[in-house]
Amino acid sequence: MEISFLQGSGIEALPQFLTSLAIGLLIGLERERNPSAKAGLRTFALVALFGTLTAMLSSKTGSIWLLPAGLCIVGAMIIAAYINTPSEEQDPGTTTVAALLLCYALGALIWYDQARLAIMLAITTTVLLYFKPELRGMTQRLTRRDLVSILQFLVLTFIVLPILPDQNYGPYGAFNPYQAWMMVVLVSGLSLAGYVALHWTGHRYAPPLLGLLGGLVSSTATTLTYARHGKNNESMVHLSAAVILIASQVVLLRLLVICAVISPPVLPSLLLPMGTGLAFGVVAILLLWKKLRSTADLPKPGSSNPTEISVALGFALIYVVVLLAAAWLSDIAGNKGLYAVAAISGLTDVDPITLSSLRLFELGKLSASNTVISIAIAFLVNMLVKLGLVFFIGGKNLAMHVLTGFAAMIVGVALGLMLL
Repeated sequence: MEISFLQGSGIEALPQFLTSLAIGLLIGLERERNPSAKAGLRTFALVALFGTLTAMLSSKTGSIWLLPAGLCIVGAMIIAAYINTPSEEQDPGTTTVAALLLCYALGALIWYDQARLAIMLAITTTVLLYFKPELRGMTQRLTRRDLVSILQFLVLTFIVLPILPDQNYGPYGAFNPYQAWMMVVLVSGLSLAGYVALHWTGHRYAPPLLGLLGGLVSSTATTLTYARHGKNNESMVHLSAAVILIASQVVLLRLLVICAVISPPVLPSLLLPMGTGLAFGVVAILLLWKKLRSTADLPKPGSSNPTEISVALGFALIYVVVLLAAAWLSDIAGNKGLYAVAAISGLTDVDPITLSSLRLFELGKLSASNTVISIAIAFLVNMLVKLGLVFFIGGKNLAMHVLTGFAAMIVGVALGLMLL
């Protein structure tokens, strides 16, 4: 983009070249810090300027071969530099070569009025170059199970989802294969983030981290794991209680995130009960936190891979059944029918009724307040179920430590509902 006061001065293209220079210096600055790299600050700056100059000459002369010719020249110079001064201690050059070629392309991109994109790519390139040790460490910590999980999620998202029809079927037009599988992708993605992160952590796990990640994967599985742990080891009762409470807090955040993605208009109404529950729960957790005196090792919560096809199909089936049941009972019994489905769904999981209610709201079959109430009922029932699990599996002592936090969240959500 030309600046007005430069027009007619013969240097109208100066801003583009200055941007190229800045990009080259940015990437070159990182390479300059690497003593084994053949190219540094000046080389990258010159290559970026050369890319812009070549693009300008190509557009001015109408010769489309100038750009690829310039790229070949840069490549030949790089090859010559590495061949002429070989050394076992030197960088093998693949990363620097790729960065130089990209720098040339970014310089050309700037000439074609894509400066913002070029700057974003330059920053991303610099970040990738700078954080090489961290990225290498992440890849080394990835297990075969983690890679399989990621690949399965990609299959769910980019192979299965695109081939499904985006049309409404069945009673009330509530069943849409594409939308149903989109819910599977959303929930699997949230669960996968926690699932992989749990496997990347070290050997000692702080309660906040385990509670957060366990809540992302499955708060029920996390509750079961630490209920058993709290019963078997009296010294770990406070830690187990903290993990269970934090995991349940994460469910509230999870519901807000799902609502923000699926149906933003409902979010302001949902924010009141969920936000109140969060606030009350945080106070209870902080009071419990003062009693923690141990940072002993804790086990990871057991959970199944959230991206396995069988798990995804199972969730999709539950979602569709809950969706159709909610639509049917809401039609013949009004709000009471919907709330009954929400209570039944909450016995096992909160996600299906949450997604179903939001879907019915988008179809115009539910009001925002009814949607929020159904989600809140499922959450409250699920909390009572988890409290029962803690009592029967973890024992009375652990249940008493968890009871205050659970009661605080339940009261907070109920109070938020009354204020709607």
